[in-house]
Amino acid sequence: MYPACSFQTAIVLSFLLNLICITAKDTRPNIILIMADDQGWGQMGYYGHPVLKTPNLDAMAANGIRFDRFYAGAPVCSPTRACVLTGRANDRTGVYQHGNALRLQESPIARALQEAGYATGHFGKWHLNGVRGPGVPILGEDPYHPGRYGYDHWLSVTNFFDMDPILSRNGIFEEFKGDSSEVIVAEALEFFERRSKYDRPFFATIWYGSPHSPMVASEADRALFKKLEESDQHHYGELVALDRSIGTLRKGLRNLGIEQNTLVWYCSDNGGLKVNPPSVGGLRGLKGTVYEGGLRVPGIIEWPAVVKRGVRTESPASVLDMFPTIAEIVGLPEEAILQPFDGISLKASIQSGEFGLRKKPVPFRFAGKGALLDNQYKLVAVDVESRKYELYDLNNDPTESKNVVKALPKVAKRMQTEFEKWNEGVIESDLGRDYREDELTDPNARRVFWMDMPEYQPYFKDWKLRPEYKSRLKNN
Repeated sequence: MYPACSFQTAIVLSFLLNLICITAKDTRPNIILIMADDQGWGQMGYYGHPVLKTPNLDAMAANGIRFDRFYAGAPVCSPTRACVLTGRANDRTGVYQHGNALRLQESPIARALQEAGYATGHFGKWHLNGVRGPGVPILGEDPYHPGRYGYDHWLSVTNFFDMDPILSRNGIFEEFKGDSSEVIVAEALEFFERRSKYDRPFFATIWYGSPHSPMVASEADRALFKKLEESDQHHYGELVALDRSIGTLRKGLRNLGIEQNTLVWYCSDNGGLKVNPPSVGGLRGLKGTVYEGGLRVPGIIEWPAVVKRGVRTESPASVLDMFPTIAEIVGLPEEAILQPFDGISLKASIQSGEFGLRKKPVPFRFAGKGALLDNQYKLVAVDVESRKYELYDLNNDPTESKNVVKALPKVAKRMQTEFEKWNEGVIESDLGRDYREDELTDPNARRVFWMDMPEYQPYFKDWKLRPEYKSRLKNN
């Protein structure tokens, strides 16, 4: 009798639990992480750029949080993308440079949210599969395609992409017409519409290919900049299209009735390029450097149901904070993020609209150089190995023109000690010590040009006349 009763009770409880799961409304937010490709910190209308207007990004910032000191994970693209997905410094993950593959042993945010019940999608540039050269559609059998990292749906390309792109939809190649920014936003909105019909939140990364070179803007968009050199016309024309796609995205979310509980987080993957007018708003350095012009990028969060309108902060924040922030908001288990991670959760500040001094410095390590950002002070490791350092007081010297390493020896020594201790941990991570296996299972992950990959050779004939591939295939 007892076993039968126990079995019947189990059946009833199971039914009730399933009923609760079906009828209970999932109140967790939808999450969209948007990233421009090579947009400089100064290339926002709200900073008073001399020629560029960004009305849609400006409106997004006015309706949410504007970070005036937001930082990429590194001064080039692939490393920052690794930081976004893991919350860990790029050199911990094997992504030392542009075109490195993200180790499959990492624990990316898409997989964590997928396991937590989110529908997941990636749209646009990937550049974490170890394939270099102008963006080509990702092969379905690619061992490092987005699906390997937790994305249910992906419409992706290996690297930068421009007008009329060829993209890969879960391994199936498709040709599109129009500006690349508008193409991927339109596709993302279709994904959101399908998912919004079910009581299941979604997570998406929309990673633009603009305004990365080679720049190709429409005649209408470049016509706004007739007084500039032709290449600069295309550069700024691409940003006009990108901004317009942000407007399309925001309107689309409103039309679907999901904008209130959708967290949208916007940034760029690294500092700006050498263009005219300049891209970095007077900061020192450009893409590829660990000075502010190479690391500081635009940053905006919009989440109408939670975030106060018109919040503006100069408290430092980073793409490293995305994963820990989202993990706390969603309620992911502690083990969802691989330890050690380098960001912090901004949940409390996002919800209150109040940002104070940052409690944990923002670290950087890239190509033998490094930096440590601790609120007003920034330590620059000109050469990590030789321990050559510079120190800047960004409150009083935002352009990093005066090295105060000798004037503030105590601050310099404290930050140098902290950076070197952190760097020792990164070295251990790079050896695979953070992984369950205590070693690297793929120590020689590829970093190869797609032109040298036999898998892509069947497409060369059709791609030879495409402007983005022509120069790379002229000898094939």
